[in-house]
Amino acid sequence: MRTSNLLWAAPLANNAIAITVDTTSADSLKNAASTVAHGLMSFYNGNDTGMTPGLLPQPYFWWEGGGMFMTMVDYWSRTGDSSYNDVITQALLFQASDNRDYMPVNQTKDEGNDDQGFWAMAAMLAAETNFQNPPPDQPQWLALAQAVFNEMATRWDISSCGGGLRWQIFQFNNGFTYKNSIANGCFFNLGARLARYTGNDTYAEWAERIWDWEEATGLIDTSYNVFDGASVTDNCTKATRLQWTYNSGIFLHGAANMFNYTKGSQTWQERTTGLLKNANIFFTNSIMEEQACETVGTCDTDQLSFKAYFTAWLAQTTALAPFTFTTIAPLLAASAKAAATACSGGNQGTTCGFKWTTSSYDGTTGIGQQMSALGAINSALIQVPQAKAVVPVTNSTGGTSIGNAAAGISAPGIGMSQAMDRSAPVETKDKVAAGFLTFAVVGGVIGGSVFMALES
Repeated sequence: MRTSNLLWAAPLANNAIAITVDTTSADSLKNAASTVAHGLMSFYNGNDTGMTPGLLPQPYFWWEGGGMFMTMVDYWSRTGDSSYNDVITQALLFQASDNRDYMPVNQTKDEGNDDQGFWAMAAMLAAETNFQNPPPDQPQWLALAQAVFNEMATRWDISSCGGGLRWQIFQFNNGFTYKNSIANGCFFNLGARLARYTGNDTYAEWAERIWDWEEATGLIDTSYNVFDGASVTDNCTKATRLQWTYNSGIFLHGAANMFNYTKGSQTWQERTTGLLKNANIFFTNSIMEEQACETVGTCDTDQLSFKAYFTAWLAQTTALAPFTFTTIAPLLAASAKAAATACSGGNQGTTCGFKWTTSSYDGTTGIGQQMSALGAINSALIQVPQAKAVVPVTNSTGGTSIGNAAAGISAPGIGMSQAMDRSAPVETKDKVAAGFLTFAVVGGVIGGSVFMALES
């Protein structure tokens, strides 16, 4: 993903109406979510004649479309509002590309591993929630997620840092020399979820190895801080110590999936607990805050959307690792109420701002602000007893999406199992620092002519 510092200013409402929610009432939360979802989708014109399905208007980058439609799938799954389902389906299928791997020709040159990963996670959520399946001749949700996972496996880069995905796929893009937690988090998250959905342990083995690499490089430390990334120029020995909600959330959600898949592994319970405990850095008086940029007003276009994914992953974590519920539920309730209060801008008095801790509209508007508020309000439904419980399905518990374990694999006979067979685990940080090569790559050597792609 690329960065932009544009904040859209919106006129303040003359008489601030605001969206009010009773966080003990499912109907109140659903009504509020409906209002915010309508505001979010009003930014989207990809379904208009002559426009491109799935693409957001400037200044938003391609990856955020995947994030938005993932948010809208989650909205449908909790509220039952199917008003936008056909538009969601159109976007997710159009951007899948002819190769059915979320590498569309109109994006490939600039596309990064995290960008591709967000679209794949949208498809994965569609499979886990039994979102309406595409026609038989179209790409299927599970197979799309598997295709992206398999392609990421071929990009595991042993030329530096003992492994890991680079931020960018192609070496001519800025950020190619950076290995970051969000790219590897997408890979980890998909692996954990695919293991749970399919029962195939090879996905889980990859998830273990990605986690081990994050720890070995210090991108996840012993206190479960999740740092942004590190440069290959110093063999990933100096982490960029910024922390973002979506990095914490993507690993927390993946760890909860692994806890669930392993039927309560103590290791994964400890990791889930540790990540959740550390996530308190993102809350002020129980209200979510993008602490790296929000208080100083430097959040860019991408970062304005991060809270949307974090709220959703927190909510989903409670279904996968129920011991987290008592910690997460009150945080989501407080954040939903505060987010709704911040939705008092625009002519209708329901446009959402970004800062939730001020109990007022902050004067900005945009897809990220609207999506984050929707994520908070929608996710708060988990703490209402009468609300529908959303437990991700698997292929043995009612999942209907059709998969393809070989999707995305272009080299004949090469698959994720072969990748695992040709790899060895990262054992210590010293090995990483010494530059020992502890992983192998599927489909060729990744080195000076790496073929990885990502948006920056």
